[in-house]
Amino acid sequence: MDNLIFGILVILLCSVGYFYSWKFQARNNYKIAVLLLLLCGLMLRFYTSADLFLHVWDERYHALVAKNFIQHPLIPTLYENPILSFDFKNWAGNHIWLHKQPLPLWAMAGSMWLFGVNEIALRLPSIILTTVGIWLTFSVGSYFFNKKVGFLAAFFYSVNGLIIEMTGGRVATDHIDVFFLFFIELAIFFSIQFAKKRNTAFNILAGVSIGAAILSKWLPALIVLPIWLLIVFDSGNFRPKTIIFQFIILLMFSIAVFLPWQLYIFKTFPLEAGWEASFNLKHITEVLEGQTGPFYYFIEKIRINYGELIYLPLLWFLWMSLKKPINLKNIAIVIWFLIPLLFFSFVKTKMQAYILFTSPALFIMTSAFYFALSDYKKNHKLKWVFNLILFLLLALPVRYTIERIKPFEKRDRNPQWVADLKKFNERKVSKGILLNYDKPIEAMFYTNLTVYSEIPDANVINELIEKGYTVFINNTGNIQDNIRALKIEIVEFEIE
Repeated sequence: MDNLIFGILVILLCSVGYFYSWKFQARNNYKIAVLLLLLCGLMLRFYTSADLFLHVWDERYHALVAKNFIQHPLIPTLYENPILSFDFKNWAGNHIWLHKQPLPLWAMAGSMWLFGVNEIALRLPSIILTTVGIWLTFSVGSYFFNKKVGFLAAFFYSVNGLIIEMTGGRVATDHIDVFFLFFIELAIFFSIQFAKKRNTAFNILAGVSIGAAILSKWLPALIVLPIWLLIVFDSGNFRPKTIIFQFIILLMFSIAVFLPWQLYIFKTFPLEAGWEASFNLKHITEVLEGQTGPFYYFIEKIRINYGELIYLPLLWFLWMSLKKPINLKNIAIVIWFLIPLLFFSFVKTKMQAYILFTSPALFIMTSAFYFALSDYKKNHKLKWVFNLILFLLLALPVRYTIERIKPFEKRDRNPQWVADLKKFNERKVSKGILLNYDKPIEAMFYTNLTVYSEIPDANVINELIEKGYTVFINNTGNIQDNIRALKIEIVEFEIE
């Protein structure tokens, strides 16, 4: 289907769905209202994920490692068969790939094992998790305030352009941060269930979820710990000794989930694991790969990712949380957002998705502010001012969503270069190497070749031929005569 027609159809269906979702919410029929949020959010995610090519940063790397995981789940590789020399410190071109924690990659590998190696299967776990995240946000928001606030927070989650873009792999860190967001919110959800029902099983599940979050994107997942303490204290259902005991259980199950992989990689791949551990620490003290910004980088980014008026609910909520008597639930939401914001503001390397896992807290703050302002305007003469603010609180995030998913643009979402690679793979070459191709990572995902962007010298190519490799060189007009004279096959690919 043409992208423009597909986009218009999705927006029309979602507009109708969201309209009736609000209608059912107004009648206190939250089951149908939230179900419609889920269905509309799912449509937006499938639409955005229907790009039939791998995105440049960072999805292509995650995709290739996940594909290789299908064959050996405990050996993470980027270049499955590194024929030419490589630097193990270069995460964009090495063999053993420990640049990210494995859980999201395992999930993508499992999906492609079930449904085939393709783009939709690759993105399906993220589609599922961010759709479930809509319901989680409703549930968590309902606990901290009420169902009305939970519903609007879930609406903001459903339409958030950054979350939808990351689900589709279109922006950097993509599926890794999607998993991190999901498991942190899931851990908070189970913490709430534990506090309400006093069932240790929910506390164990909270611990497992924290471990899964760490196994997705490392230690910032520990933000759940102070939130857990505040939720449990606020419930009034536990004595101090019980809280300490249950906190130890929480930590034990978290450690049981994430620690085995860390011990395994340091034993099995000590060079790569040691380097990646030091590289992770460098994010704090050094600017890596040009990703930086001023101290207020994230304060500025939330304007773009959550709407220009986000500062009003944020300041209002901070003020409300400092009022006496202290509300522990409000403090928990503030901690969820404020501590990561401050920490990553001091970190030298900065990227917008670093604080994505705080987004449910921002959605809940904005929702609470919306209904507080709606109530306040009833006794105020300048109702039009308040109505304008209320309208913009909803409209600005929706506008950014439209800008991000680009439903009204005519774009080629099934490019020829991908079709060429898939067709070339039908040749089923057992030991093939493709040289001079400027999308080597993508080419290795779509084919079973080992692919490099450069052409080595004639002696190296001769050695490869003697070892039984079939050597293909992409013709871009830069092949030297002495290379052409070798037993190679010159091919031509369309590159965009």
